[in-house]
Amino acid sequence: MLKTEHLSFRYSQQSWIVHDLNLSLERGEVVGLTGPSGLGKTTIGKLLAGYLQPTQGKVTCDGQPLPNKGYCPVHLIFQNPELAVNPRWQINKILAEGQPPSADLLASLGIHQSWLSRYPHELSGGELQRIAVARSLNSHTRYLIADEMTAMLDANTQALIWQVVIKYAKEHEVGILVISHEAPLLKRLCNRTIDLSTLIYQNTALK
Repeated sequence: MLKTEHLSFRYSQQSWIVHDLNLSLERGEVVGLTGPSGLGKTTIGKLLAGYLQPTQGKVTCDGQPLPNKGYCPVHLIFQNPELAVNPRWQINKILAEGQPPSADLLASLGIHQSWLSRYPHELSGGELQRIAVARSLNSHTRYLIADEMTAMLDANTQALIWQVVIKYAKEHEVGILVISHEAPLLKRLCNRTIDLSTLIYQNTALK
């Protein structure tokens, strides 16, 4: 289980971006996270994946703290894949950064062998997002945080990527948190959806 307990975060003495958040995600479960802009959805994703350290509270993965070094079992895929790759590396080196994906996985994502010798700037946004997804889907990843992962892509590429990701998650019991504003997407993909605005209201009412 990926779990937060009384999770809070802010920069210095500024207002809380995330405050007293409790949520959980089981292996193999697909959960949506939605809510208006500015409520901290992306910050929550970064906290869950270890990109940010909580100001208060904690994040645990299968009962253990997130590792300080090495491969994190919680992997975050951003909306803009160019921010998550080294622009000086060829695609084959980017894919080899963790556990190299199988030929079958590359084929299912429509990744051509000719792409592997290119650099990130030589691929389109949709092509580069497929690379980011392929890099994340490996045996070390237990939970996937998809932060508006396909929001900037055309409908066909969106459908392809989600079909592959959901199939892989079911076969390997990977838990997925889908962060999105798109209600139809969340309804189609998720077992349940957390509305962050409602959660914040409930937490405030309990104080």
